[in-house]
Amino acid sequence: MAGTEGTSSASSSSSVVADWSLVFWTLCSVIVPVLITLWCSFQRSRRQVLIRDIFRKSKHDWHYTDLFGQPSYCCVCAQHILQGAFCNCCGLRVSEGCLKKADQHFLCKEIMMRSDGRTRSSMPHHWIRGNVPLCSYCVVCKQQCGTQPKLCDYRCVWCQCTVHDDCMLDCLKIEECTFGEFKDLIIPPYYLSTVNQLRKDKRTDYEKIVPYGRKHWIPVIVLANTRSGNNMGEILLGEFKILLNPVQVFDLSKTTPAKALQLCTLLPCNAVRVLVCGGDGTVGWVLDAIDEMKIKGQERFIPQVAILPLGTGNDLSNTLGWGAGYAGEVPVEQILRNVMEADGIKLDRWKVQVTNKGYYNLRKPKVFTMNNYFSIGPDALMALNFHAHREKTPSLFSSRIINKAVYFFYGTKDCLVQECKDLNKKVELELDGERIELPNLEGIIVLNIGYWGGGCRLWEGMGDEPYPLARHDDGLLEVVGVHGSFHCAQIQVKLANPVRLGQAHTVRLILKSSKMPMQVDGEPWAQGPCTVTITHKTHALMLYHSGEQTDDDASSVSEQEHVREQTDEDV
Repeated sequence: MAGTEGTSSASSSSSVVADWSLVFWTLCSVIVPVLITLWCSFQRSRRQVLIRDIFRKSKHDWHYTDLFGQPSYCCVCAQHILQGAFCNCCGLRVSEGCLKKADQHFLCKEIMMRSDGRTRSSMPHHWIRGNVPLCSYCVVCKQQCGTQPKLCDYRCVWCQCTVHDDCMLDCLKIEECTFGEFKDLIIPPYYLSTVNQLRKDKRTDYEKIVPYGRKHWIPVIVLANTRSGNNMGEILLGEFKILLNPVQVFDLSKTTPAKALQLCTLLPCNAVRVLVCGGDGTVGWVLDAIDEMKIKGQERFIPQVAILPLGTGNDLSNTLGWGAGYAGEVPVEQILRNVMEADGIKLDRWKVQVTNKGYYNLRKPKVFTMNNYFSIGPDALMALNFHAHREKTPSLFSSRIINKAVYFFYGTKDCLVQECKDLNKKVELELDGERIELPNLEGIIVLNIGYWGGGCRLWEGMGDEPYPLARHDDGLLEVVGVHGSFHCAQIQVKLANPVRLGQAHTVRLILKSSKMPMQVDGEPWAQGPCTVTITHKTHALMLYHSGEQTDDDASSVSEQEHVREQTDEDV
């Protein structure tokens, strides 16, 4: 009997031990992975803090990436790397573990040379080893560089010359750099150091400073809006910093155009060109800053403006020959060549004054500056609806295709609802003081440039009637009417013409009753009874690119040249 009791107690104790063992290992299987995950996340966050600290203190413009776009090798340990950091200015690529060493041992591009007590007019090459661009050739033997699967060959961060390891002679290491193909666009570091010395001496005769080897120096300033279009601005900033001096490349999300354009006052008069990377709104922002320079008495430093279209509509860019949109299909080198070869023209800028009606209205009139067009009706209604939804969820509107799809949706909706019908009964239109009898319309559009609605030549229409071509430098506005959203869509696909109401130097529009949507260059609002007066304000100095054109563009340009020739003959 006692033996039986001993056996049962032993079996019960062994079962308890087995149960506790099961609980222990179950807890281990749950807790250990959690602890490992927490430890890994802690180490990763700590590593990120250290990396950010290095980035913050470094003179390099480091950017971290999880995957390089091409085979890359660490400039310190020479090992092949998939992820790490790269410098947007000099092109250095390093692994995460070698980041601190690279920051200590490799110099970045100097935006301004250190003063050594003497004035310099040249500088040696700044060679960086490895990761040379694809399809680059040695300046000595003319053979392709960077073909071996290892860290090899050299590249100068200023002139972009490449040379093999075996071809790197002692003379090349001390040879003066000519800044390569884009020497006429680059602001040399020694120029800025000389200007800095002149400013200390309270002298402003910067025109006497002639950069080494320059006959026709036209320095360019790049202003990029990283929030425009398909978020191409961030990539372009890095590519332009590689080819130019980083001091002449600005991110408009961090630096305002007014502050960036003060660099023009340190450069020769009437020689600077500005490349605006963004949409029509960004271009207008920059042109407003240039107008502020005129107010400050800096007229002789006014630059000429070129456009790299990153927005959705890009009608001004299209009018000036820079295309309807950029998605990376053209190399940055070609963009800079286009800027060098572009011709200077003038662009009319207009003052739009909106005065509310009412005997007791104490508010000041709204004043806008117009470069492209003013509209009231379905065109402005679509822009207003689009703007309202983009303000709520801006992250959804980063794609040019999505933006156009949203416009299409609101245009289709307005075809059914017709919120702007009977506009002719609600407004009065005067062109140069003469009252215009309006037909049955839903919208009125006042044009300064040739393109409208993302690439449509509105005033010329289908070309079945001999109408004078719209110009952006003649001091005239073209005024047209549309019957609704469906009519706008027909015009854009060349199935209909607008209702041409006339041309004028001054346009006056009186909204007698109700509230209507209005817009100036894509900036929409809902407006009650008011008087809108559009008068000429000033001219902007722009750059026209006469590169690749469609058949319609070529015919339009040829007709414009023919009209100009006739005008010159008459004069």
